[in-house]
Amino acid sequence: MRASDPRRSVAILTAAEQWRRHSAREAWLYDLLTHDPEQWFAYVTADANDHARTLVGGLARRPTHDELAARRTVRASARPGVATPGWPPVATPGRPGWWRHVGPRGEQLDLPHNHPQEKAR
Repeated sequence: MRASDPRRSVAILTAAEQWRRHSAREAWLYDLLTHDPEQWFAYVTADANDHARTLVGGLARRPTHDELAARRTVRASARPGVATPGWPPVATPGRPGWWRHVGPRGEQLDLPHNHPQEKAR
């Protein structure tokens, strides 16, 4: 750039202003550090704290270990499938191929899928 180019003058003035602001900020931070270290620490770590809050916000939506354990307890104590007269048999949980039927005296019977009693109905 030539010395007479107006962009050169603008660049010099911009750099000088940025240096002035930088020096003023550094002086302010030093003064804050010497007079109020807690506020200085809060100011210096504010960006890191904001970033940590965004990370924790995602984790806060996930269930805790205790919440997951409570859900497992509810699932484990769920009511077992019961066959009802007049309705088709119910698949037996945890036993593939077995079905829960209503017996002749109203009792619950777990029978394999192609059991003769099932065909008789």
